[in-house]
Amino acid sequence: MNESAFINETKSKMSHAISSYKSELVRIRTGRASTGLIDSVNIEYYGSISPIIRLASISVPDGRTITINPYDASSLSAIEKAIQKYDPSLNPSNDGKSINIIIPALTQERRKEIIKQVNKLSESIKQEIRNFRRLANEKIKSSEKSKEISEDQSFKIQKKIQELTDSFIKEIDEITKHKEKEISEV
Repeated sequence: MNESAFINETKSKMSHAISSYKSELVRIRTGRASTGLIDSVNIEYYGSISPIIRLASISVPDGRTITINPYDASSLSAIEKAIQKYDPSLNPSNDGKSINIIIPALTQERRKEIIKQVNKLSESIKQEIRNFRRLANEKIKSSEKSKEISEDQSFKIQKKIQELTDSFIKEIDEITKHKEKEISEV
């Protein structure tokens, strides 16, 4: 068992989980306009499904507005319908050339609900990180039983895996705290 390759493999899996968590957080509404709110909208256009970024340029001119400028004006209504279907709380307005989405301010109650949602997501990602640790430790113990590695090596690798786990859990906590702060800002 190559120790560094094994640790790098586990680190890679944990890093992927963090990246996934960050991309999920981008989609969570904070009361501030962000292109991430509509990045995953798919539009049916001429019989095929296309992501919004292929059909239009998206910008955030101010903290409360998302502006969508389609490359083809005939796709305006399809984009507008797709946004309404994707997130009914977003209310796109079409002026014939572009679509503007005004992001309303969040109520305090809604902010608390969103923070709970973020914390729930945070816990699920932490659990995923812990599962990677558990799987790594099982693999290490299996290698120790089959005499591929010594007991000392096993202990040393498990310690490194635990340190890795702790650092990723800490990173998740920091990311979550930052997102909570972002949501709480009025």
